[in-house]
Amino acid sequence: MTTRHSHRDTPAPCPFPRLDPAAVQRAARRPVDDDTLGVAAAIIRDVRARGLQAVLDHAHRLGDLAPGDRLVYDAPALRKSLDAVPPADRRVLESAAARITSFAAAQRACLGDLETSVEGMSVGHTVAPVDRAGCYAPGGRFPLPSSVLMTACTARAAGVQQVWVASPRPQPVTLAAASLAGADSLIAVGGAHAVAALAYGAGPIPACDTIAGPGNRWVTAAKKLVYGDADIDMLAGPSEVLIVADDSADPAIVAADLLAQAEHDTDATCWLVTTSPALVDHVEHELVRQLDSLPSAAIARVSLANGGSILCASLDQAVALSDRLAPEHLEVMTKDASTVAGRCSHYGAVFVGSGAAEVIGDYGIGPNHTLPTGGAGRFSGGLSVFNFLRIRTFIRSVGPADPGIYSQTAAFARLEGLEAHARAAERRIGCPSR
Repeated sequence: MTTRHSHRDTPAPCPFPRLDPAAVQRAARRPVDDDTLGVAAAIIRDVRARGLQAVLDHAHRLGDLAPGDRLVYDAPALRKSLDAVPPADRRVLESAAARITSFAAAQRACLGDLETSVEGMSVGHTVAPVDRAGCYAPGGRFPLPSSVLMTACTARAAGVQQVWVASPRPQPVTLAAASLAGADSLIAVGGAHAVAALAYGAGPIPACDTIAGPGNRWVTAAKKLVYGDADIDMLAGPSEVLIVADDSADPAIVAADLLAQAEHDTDATCWLVTTSPALVDHVEHELVRQLDSLPSAAIARVSLANGGSILCASLDQAVALSDRLAPEHLEVMTKDASTVAGRCSHYGAVFVGSGAAEVIGDYGIGPNHTLPTGGAGRFSGGLSVFNFLRIRTFIRSVGPADPGIYSQTAAFARLEGLEAHARAAERRIGCPSR
């Protein structure tokens, strides 16, 4: 007699591979691949050449807009969306916005103007915001009003005069978040053409001084390419999480946190770096179990395969591997997690202890969720008011200067073979201060 089994009788295989630590250690990390850079470059060139029409053509081709759809939502239109948000949802947005703004304001208060005296000269710096910021918020598979708040609230806290948001296919809650954050306008497009529009201007869209916010690989590639014509915060996307854990970690929580990142995008990457073979087994079991009821399981299964679990011989090896990967989000779930986290040097943001869930960082506990990816945590930090500020130095003549400073300047100039520099310094010896 043959027994027929349903598909649920045989557990689905875990899509989270087991990786060799040596192979991961050797693997090169690049934030954006060459093919994506090439496609993004072509789109940017087209927007620079044809302006608004190119933006519209790419938006129609890629599904951001249908013919006749609205491109720009001005402040009154954004306010209308905010007024229509149900009261409970509005309170959620307002609470997050208040925490994000409070943290950003505290950051801004850490940096002020400086003036000191050197060799009879007054020298120092002033701190000033850029005039105009372009804030990107993803909006493909899921609306992300959190990214609107993270970018636009932070720009406003820095003192930016004009804030434009770009987000494809914006839902009413995204428009409401833009209004709550004080955005001047929102453009309903995304991808490389949105970044190009913010960088170079297109029709009613003005060129912005700084472009900030997370995005997919096309957005990240475009930000990399426009840097120099506009400033950017960092290369931020697709999303990543790395969890350093030992046998004290709860496998159900570890699996839940891996899936929370995996559902973002099929290009997302998740790693579990652990010293516990048993934890690897238990987490794999939990991933299969939790995927079974996850609405976004199809996306998560693909992105889980981009990373994997890495069994290390010691916490020293785990820390070294984490630093090599420099993840966007680093979670530490070990005994004495604070000490282990303190040994880690490279990451976008660190979440210390099992209670410090990465997801509470996503939704506005204070620090920004726009963070460097692709290994950029080795040299870059998360989005803050500092990304929207310029530190401008000055040298002011306030009285008779020490002649020695001019003589030393002239001598240094001649070391470099720059005689005109030397003579410009020497002409000031003995001259009255003005």
